[in-house]
Amino acid sequence: MPKTVKQWHPTIIAYIIPIMSAKAHIQELRALLERANAAYYTDAAPFMADTEFDTLLAELATLEQANPDLADPNSPTARVGGSPIPGFTTLPHSIPMLSIDNTYNEQEIRDWITKTQKALGSSSDSDLFQSPEITFICEPKIDGVALSIRYEKGIFIRALTRGDGTHGDDVSHAIRTIKSLPLRLPADQVPEILEVRGEVYIPLPEFERINKEREKAGDDLFMNPRNACAGTIKQLDPKVAAARNLGFIAHGIGKISDDDYAPSFSTFCTKLKSLGFPTTDHRSTATTPDQIVQAIHHIDQLRHNLDYATDGVVIRVDSFAQQTALGNTSKSPRWIIAYKFPAERKTTKLLAVDHQVGKTGKITPRATFEPILLAGTEVQHATLHNYGMIRQRDLHLGDTVEVEKAGEIIPQLVGVLLEKRPADAQPVLPPAHCPNCKSPLEIDPPQALEDPTLETTRRCMNPECPAQIREKLVWFVGRRQMDIDTLGESTIDIIRASNIPLNHFADIFTLKDHREALLGLDRMGEKKVENLLASIEASKSRGLSKLLAGMGIRHVGTSTAKSLAKVFKDYDELFAAEIWQLMPMAVNRLSQKKREDYTGSKDKLETEYETGLGADTAPLFHAYLHSPAAIETFAHLKALGIDLTSHDYVDPNQQLDNPFAGKTIVLTGSLEHYTRPELSDILEALGAKCSGSVSKNTDILIAGEKAGSKLTKAQSLGVEIWDEAKVRQTLDSINDLS
Repeated sequence: MPKTVKQWHPTIIAYIIPIMSAKAHIQELRALLERANAAYYTDAAPFMADTEFDTLLAELATLEQANPDLADPNSPTARVGGSPIPGFTTLPHSIPMLSIDNTYNEQEIRDWITKTQKALGSSSDSDLFQSPEITFICEPKIDGVALSIRYEKGIFIRALTRGDGTHGDDVSHAIRTIKSLPLRLPADQVPEILEVRGEVYIPLPEFERINKEREKAGDDLFMNPRNACAGTIKQLDPKVAAARNLGFIAHGIGKISDDDYAPSFSTFCTKLKSLGFPTTDHRSTATTPDQIVQAIHHIDQLRHNLDYATDGVVIRVDSFAQQTALGNTSKSPRWIIAYKFPAERKTTKLLAVDHQVGKTGKITPRATFEPILLAGTEVQHATLHNYGMIRQRDLHLGDTVEVEKAGEIIPQLVGVLLEKRPADAQPVLPPAHCPNCKSPLEIDPPQALEDPTLETTRRCMNPECPAQIREKLVWFVGRRQMDIDTLGESTIDIIRASNIPLNHFADIFTLKDHREALLGLDRMGEKKVENLLASIEASKSRGLSKLLAGMGIRHVGTSTAKSLAKVFKDYDELFAAEIWQLMPMAVNRLSQKKREDYTGSKDKLETEYETGLGADTAPLFHAYLHSPAAIETFAHLKALGIDLTSHDYVDPNQQLDNPFAGKTIVLTGSLEHYTRPELSDILEALGAKCSGSVSKNTDILIAGEKAGSKLTKAQSLGVEIWDEAKVRQTLDSINDLS
């Protein structure tokens, strides 16, 4: 221990020594895990077992959690993702990220080489490649998402997308999860500012795994790795990126504070590799057009064996000095070009079209055709995306169709040879009802009813459709719906994996009949089962609005369900309503006296009893209510003792006499005695309308702790502002009077 530390007061020593020890141990663990990551992902020479790595990573996470003052955004724990970010920040690029010119024609590549050579002062037009100082680099063009990653003094600072070329989105939260990307560089081996540009991608085995999981879950499949990758890094939750095991390959240079760091692209890549950056193993040099064409053919042959998608070959001048001499056009550098591989396309016969129902109820048509060998693999299925596309192509069973692989990965039907259509070919028709449960369907956009070629979505309206039920159950039990807090997502999965039926909302309320079976399940002890059954029993009395909100009915969320429950006394009255009564002008149910006595604005009168449904959505909700599936669902729930009466009903003839009646109220900030949803329910029961935003129509703003912009806006508009104490005092007075 240093002499100066020994002289400190014993109390200070007792406090500071554990911190010093924790800091040293955290630094040691970080260094060790960073070396292990580099050895595994970059050098392919692991020196640590996976179990040991995971144990040390967990230990580091525990230490960091106990010592938040020692936090580091570039810690190895960042690889597994942290907290979601609130949104994206757009920042300027130090040097613009220009697009690359491309061609599908080998002769155009030769012409570009000639033009480039002349621009660099070739001494001979007949033999352009006699000059030894002119070298080209050829490497696979990765079909991913371009990034610019900035390091300062060897520390990862941020990663920006290409964006519009001059500004990009900061996606550092996602890029930190890439295990093969170094987050720290030796400060004495790199310039003070170093920007490395490259491509982030989803490895093909990972892409296949992700799509299999999505298919199993009933989600739409990703069309290609590039789109999936772009969507992944734009997720606000970095855990999404961590779970998809992104890869990165460096292939370019941005701003660099040392002009002498590397004289050429090949030298720069060699230095990057020594620093631990992943670079391609398939880079080659060329000095003649024939050598470049040969490199193109070589990469074309090997690309199907790579673990990332490639769509061409990038050819660039190696020397940075020559790149500078060639310069840029307004949109592209003159010293680089990409040769793009044309997508392989073959014809086959369309045999059938299946209609698949996803977990959100969306129905996706999938084609089955005679098997063909395409881009190295046998394929016989392709998504048709939507029924508008089918109508646009006038697709018939028995048609000869053209198929190619989008992004060289996902088969896609791209054309129909009408001249080969059989005389007895039958048109492909969309289903009139859900293929799974036979319930009504919603078609988007509504204009597609007039012009079917415009259709983008066809969706099942039944929230209990078996294809959707798992996600619907999770939503149904949520806090703001039926509030069955002991029946969480993992418990639902455990029960559904057993022989206990849990395939309908009604099945939740029959779980009491399976008590012994529940006790036999993993992680379902007696206390948990008792709490579960008690919570389910309590949920039966939540009332109509909570039930409607929980069922996941299209166009009926929490606010619309509550609005409906204000207008209709119970399910029977809701079921008996005409379509016009479900629409916003349900205000016409107000008594004439209430209309005459109303002191608010006409706009407020017309919205006070809105149901939240419009001319397009009210008929869809009405159709669902009267479908056999919905009638059966509500009958089962009623038979099981579920309360189908409204706890929010407002009698249009009732004269409410309290300070909140008829007022538009906004809540903001943190409240001590209520959650905002709880207080909203109380106020709306007293005749108030609770809104989410402040406007000139706002009557009262209730401001809790840390009230922000809503309070500022309310003050500027002269809105009356209440604190929680005044609200409680007023509510107590109302309760005393009643």
